[in-house]
Amino acid sequence: MAKNRGTAGAFDIRSIIGLLFGIYGLVLIAVGITDGAAEIEKSSGININLYSGIGMLAFAVVLVLWARLRPIAVPAADETSES
Repeated sequence: MAKNRGTAGAFDIRSIIGLLFGIYGLVLIAVGITDGAAEIEKSSGININLYSGIGMLAFAVVLVLWARLRPIAVPAADETSES
């Protein structure tokens, strides 16, 4: 009996969370780039939106790389139907 295994692919939770962090990171980077001096002054002179966006984007890249390099093995459909 051959061991047919697939991968979770797009349904891997790391891919989904990585995609969400990537989208939010890009939005924060865009907001951080367009922030005025008054907005930056509110956070003690630190462009917190820009730095948070860069951090979220880096985390998204790590999650997606992790999901691609170490995929989760899922048993094939014929193995799960056997009792």
